Amino acid sequence: MSNQQKMQNGSAHHSRTATSHSSGNAGLVASKWTKWSVGLFVFYWVCVFLDSIKHRWYIFDPTYLHELSRDAIAHHGNQTGKMIDHIVTNLTATYGTKHINPRQDEWFFNNAGGAMGTMYVIHASVTEYLIIFGTPMGTEGHTGRHTADDYFNILVGEEWAALPGALEMEVYPAGSVHHLVRGQVKQYKMHRGCFALEYARGWIPPMLPFGYADGMLSTLDVWTLWDQTYVSAREIIRNLLAGKI
Repeated sequence: MSNQQKMQNGSAHHSRTATSHSSGNAGLVASKWTKWSVGLFVFYWVCVFLDSIKHRWYIFDPTYLHELSRDAIAHHGNQTGKMIDHIVTNLTATYGTKHINPRQDEWFFNNAGGAMGTMYVIHASVTEYLIIFGTPMGTEGHTGRHTADDYFNILVGEEWAALPGALEMEVYPAGSVHHLVRGQVKQYKMHRGCFALEYARGWIPPMLPFGYADGMLSTLDVWTLWDQTYVSAREIIRNLLAGKI
């Protein structure tokens, strides 16, 4: 066999080998994309299914919480501490300590969406949270765009809110409830001395990054972040162990 023939045969062999490797790589890429596509498809429909049944795991009723808030106002007027005690005492009597955190001295700051306030976690689970949130000084910020409906029951003071493009503000005095619909976003302002019973129902874990962003990227207040993480995780786990998702 001549050298020229050997070179031609070698080139043909290398060409077939390269083609084989190329086909193999293309097959691996296609296989990976197929697996990812199937995985995303399954994940999407699992999320859709869980979203359709999440109401089964709710234990609180927005109407009852609003009535309880108004009852606290009627009994204790502008005495914020007594209103909070009235609410927690009634919730504990109704739902028990397995779902309610009765530690009324367990307060910590929360920075989110540019606003700053102080909060006390009454209940936290995968599908619901119930907190007291407010500020003696007043604050203003971005509500966040959330995966849960949020009911802000004003106990004392006044809250203002506005949708994008709104030319007039929404006003929420004591005794009213501000319902922020899931996926909706507003600018809001809580005036000096405003406190509220805030109830969220939907998917709570996706809301957490909003609650952590300011602390991690702005205030760098590690102790407050720890308090927020510890209390929230403790209550979520405690409720899971009690069978509450």
